[in-house]
Amino acid sequence: MRKASLTVLVLALGVFGIITTEMGMVGVLPQVSAELGVAPSTAGWLVGVFALVIAVSGPFTTLLASGIDRKKVLAAAIAVFAVSNAVYALTTRYEVMLAFRIVPALFHPVFFAVALATAARLVPTEDATRATTTVFGGVTVGFAFGVPLTSYLAEHVSLASAFWFGALVNLLAFIGILLFMPPMPVGQRVSYGAQLKVLKRLRLWLTIASVVLVFAAMFSVYGYFAEYLGRVTHMDGTWVSAMLMAFGVVMVLGNFAFGWLLRRDLIRTVVGYPVLCLLVYVLLYAVGPLFTPMVVAVLVWGAVHSGGLIVSQSWLGRDAVDAPEFGNSLFISFSNLGITVGTAVGGWVMSAYGTRQLAWVGTGFAVAALLVMVLRLSLDRVGMRQTPPVAPGGQMRAEVRA
Repeated sequence: MRKASLTVLVLALGVFGIITTEMGMVGVLPQVSAELGVAPSTAGWLVGVFALVIAVSGPFTTLLASGIDRKKVLAAAIAVFAVSNAVYALTTRYEVMLAFRIVPALFHPVFFAVALATAARLVPTEDATRATTTVFGGVTVGFAFGVPLTSYLAEHVSLASAFWFGALVNLLAFIGILLFMPPMPVGQRVSYGAQLKVLKRLRLWLTIASVVLVFAAMFSVYGYFAEYLGRVTHMDGTWVSAMLMAFGVVMVLGNFAFGWLLRRDLIRTVVGYPVLCLLVYVLLYAVGPLFTPMVVAVLVWGAVHSGGLIVSQSWLGRDAVDAPEFGNSLFISFSNLGITVGTAVGGWVMSAYGTRQLAWVGTGFAVAALLVMVLRLSLDRVGMRQTPPVAPGGQMRAEVRA
C-alpha cells in the first residue's frame, strides 16, 4: 500500500511536469518572441499548436495504447517530455521549437488518461477517488508553481534554464516510474467498438462543444497572461512572475472550492461557471490599466480560472461514464481544442485591435458556452418528458437517449 501511494505521487509529479511543459510556455512567450525573433502572436502558436495536436490525436493515441503495459506507456510518454524540454533549451530556431511542441503533444493525452486510470487501479476501491484527485493535483500545483517558476527563471537567469527545469522534473518522474511502478500488463481489454460507441450520443457532442467553448473562454485571455499584464498594466517581468505565482496559488484553493460546489449541485455549478468567467473578463477590461486594482483582479481571475478543469471534466464525465478512460481522452482532447481556438482567436484580436480587447474575446466564448449548456440541459428535460410512466408492478424504463 505504501509503494502504491508513492507511485501515485510519482504520477502526480509526471502530471506536474507535463503541465509545466505545456503551460510554462505561457509565462515565457515574451522571452521566446525576443530570442527567436518572431512576433508575439506567432510565438503564441507554441501554446496553440500543442493544444491542437492533442485535440486532433488524443482519443486515437489513447485507443492505440490501450493494449500496452501501463508502465511502459507512462515511462515512454514522460521520457518524450524530458527530451523535448532539452531541445527547447538548446535550439535557437522557432521551427525546431515548434516541431518539438508537436511531438510531446502526441503523448500528452495518453499519459493523462492512463495515469488517472492507473492511480485508481493501484489502490483499494475505497481509495480510488483520493488517488485520482492526487494525480489531478499535479495540474493545479503545475499552475501554482511550475508555470511561475518557469517564468521567473526565464526572466532572472535565462530562457534555457527555464526549459532545463522542465526537463529535470520530467526526468525525475521518468526515474520514479521505472523504480516504483510495478509492471501493469492490460488484462481484459475493452474493445475499440465499445469505447467508440459513446460517440453516437447527441448529448455527448453538445457537452463536448460546451467544453471546447469553456476552454476557449479561459485561454483566449490566459494564453496571453504575460502580454496582458506587460502591455496593458505595464508590469515588469518580476511582477508578471509574482502574478503568475499568486494566480497559481489561488487556483489550488479555488480547485477545492469548485470541487465542494460540484458535490453540492453539479448542474448549477457547471452553468454558473461561464457566467463567472464573463464577470471576471469585464472586471479585467475595467481595471486593466490600473496597477493595484489589477493585482486584486488577478487573484479573482485565478480563483475562477481554477474551476474550468474540474467543472468541465465532471460535466463531460456524466455522458461517458461507461467508457471512463476513453472519456478522459475526449476531455483532454477537446479541452485542448478549446485552448487552440482560444489562443488563435485571442492572438488575432490582439494583433488587430490591441491587447486590452482580449477580455471581450473571453466574454464572447463564455456566452457561447452558456448557450450550448442550456441547449444540452433542454435535451434532459425532453428526455424526462418522454420517459414512460411506471407500469403496475414494473420498473421505470431508462430515459430515451437522443
